[in-house]
This record gives sequence, C-alpha cells and structure tokens, in this order.
Amino acid sequence: MLSVEQLGWDAQTVGEIDHRKLKAPHVKLRSVVAGENGDAVYSIDLRVNQPNTSYLSTVEAHSFEHFLLAGFRKYLPKNFICVAPMGCQTGFYLVLLNEGAAQKICDVYGKILTDVLNATEVPYANVRDCGHFELHNLDLAKGVAQRLLDSKSSWRQIL
Repeated sequence: MLSVEQLGWDAQTVGEIDHRKLKAPHVKLRSVVAGENGDAVYSIDLRVNQPNTSYLSTVEAHSFEHFLLAGFRKYLPKNFICVAPMGCQTGFYLVLLNEGAAQKICDVYGKILTDVLNATEVPYANVRDCGHFELHNLDLAKGVAQRLLDSKSSWRQIL
C-alpha cells in the first residue's frame, strides 16, 4: 500500500483535527484501513462549510448527497462504497475501496460539481429511490456546487 504522502495527502492533516483549526471547504483524507488481502478502504472528508460557523440546510445536504452518490457511482464505479452527510451539516464522508489518490479524487469531485451545474433534475429524487423524495431543490444543490467550484484552488488547504 502506498503511503499517504505518495497518494498526495499531507500526513499532518490525516485523522481527527481540532475543528477550530480546519478551513472549509476542503478535501481531506480522514483515514485508511488496510485489509488482510491487500485492499485498502479510504475515508475522505468532503467539507463544504466551516465547522461551528455555517451549515448546510437539510434540503441542500439531501439534494447534494444525491448528486455525490450518482457522480461517484458514475466516475469511480469499482471503488465507490458510499457517501454520507456529516451529522453536523458541514459536509460529507466519502468511502472508497482501493482508491486514495488525492488528485484523482479531487478531479472526480470537480466533474461531479460541474455535472450538478448542468443538471435538470436531482438524481434519484423519486418515490422509488428516495425515502423523502419531495425534500429536494435543484437550485440549492447548484448553489453549493458553484460555491465549491469557486474555491477549488483551496480544497487541499486544510489548516
């Protein structure tokens, strides 16, 4: 398994960090767990808002999560395990199998954000695929995506 530095991450920012020191938005390696057979599971923070300062509304988080789900399934189908909102409403947890390259993850994230801006509907926002299908707003998701794309140059500046 490659070291976190070889994958493009700053080792000082892996793991838990005092949330008062974090800068958002950012993309940060949270952890990596090596499996017995050489596989690795990577947990990545996709931080959207500054902790303890600003928060995603329930509708923003829900709609944006659907786009992340659709996008990571599309662009990393062999690696994607799941994406989930942070309970604090400041971002999302991304879990990948055997893909931990910082630049690749950021590139895919950028593609997904561009897809959001070009979308005409929220993916999976229907009664068959969503447990609260009426709780979506495409324009709010686009607003989050635009804000993140506007700050793309600082995604890797965690502290």
